[in-house]
Amino acid sequence: MKLFIPLILLLTACSPAANGAEQGSRMPIVGDVLITGNKGEDTVSLIDLETGREYARLNTGHQPHEIAISPDGQQAAVVAYGGTTIDIIDIASASRVDRIDLTPNRRPHGLLWLPDNRLIATTEGSNSLTIVNLTDRSVSQIATGQQGSHMVTVSAFFDRAYVANMGSGTVSVIDLVAGEKITDLDVGDTPEGLALSQDGSTLWIADRDNALLYAIDARSFETLAEIPVGNFPIRVAISPDGETVVTSNYADGSLTLIDAAGRTVTRTIPVSGSAEAAQVTILFSDDGETLYVAETGRNQIAAVNMVRGEVSRRYDAGEDSDGLAVTTIRPTR
Repeated sequence: MKLFIPLILLLTACSPAANGAEQGSRMPIVGDVLITGNKGEDTVSLIDLETGREYARLNTGHQPHEIAISPDGQQAAVVAYGGTTIDIIDIASASRVDRIDLTPNRRPHGLLWLPDNRLIATTEGSNSLTIVNLTDRSVSQIATGQQGSHMVTVSAFFDRAYVANMGSGTVSVIDLVAGEKITDLDVGDTPEGLALSQDGSTLWIADRDNALLYAIDARSFETLAEIPVGNFPIRVAISPDGETVVTSNYADGSLTLIDAAGRTVTRTIPVSGSAEAAQVTILFSDDGETLYVAETGRNQIAAVNMVRGEVSRRYDAGEDSDGLAVTTIRPTR
């Protein structure tokens, strides 16, 4: 199924977020503050996970998408997918403290904050991967030479990055030490969501238009498995224990759970059960018991209890809330 997701988003006025609880018992909450990128109104929301109260809503660059937390947990980085910048948010003071211009690199999307204080961002408008060294504020880039360089994951040793190129049907393998591309892997028609196993051995890639999840040997690049999943899998996440791979299925509002070792589907969890919810980003809590699911079309984040396999709570956020992060730092204001 081909599904069109518009990139031009209507800017709307901010409205206060409130807590929306599902019926039934409440789940354990791990992590204190949920941060959401509200791409339809150019803001981020900082939300108390216990009460659902919004601490603050802050202005960002145009179309904030992915969010990355600093290694010390004190700050959050937010890309402006409609521009050329990354905003740095101080969580305790709930304020923007920096804006980094990536020019000439454009349309940053996928984002990681590495322990050595580098930001790694896909820059889709420039068909590149951009690296920001926050220590000396230098900006460099590595060309993918591919169309739609959208999402990125990095090995545990930070020596390799893997970039999903939606428009070219490839995944670029980048040597971060040498600063050059190694190769491009042909992976389905529209690879977008991807994740790397904790030991770095297996790359999981979702081909959204063909509803397939690929398991790829990260060193030999051999295809280990092609697994049918839910309709239009747009993101991939791996549980903290490494045992379960999850796809977020946009077109049917569900999650597909895959046993990582056996490479077989073990369960499907309905979230909204509808494409109208525009389900995109997924993020595990540290203990793996909760999966946060961005329902962009509802301006909400669903909290899914992974033990019971059901939505236990929803949090209201801003317009078209998508990118997610969780931190233990609470705003003081």
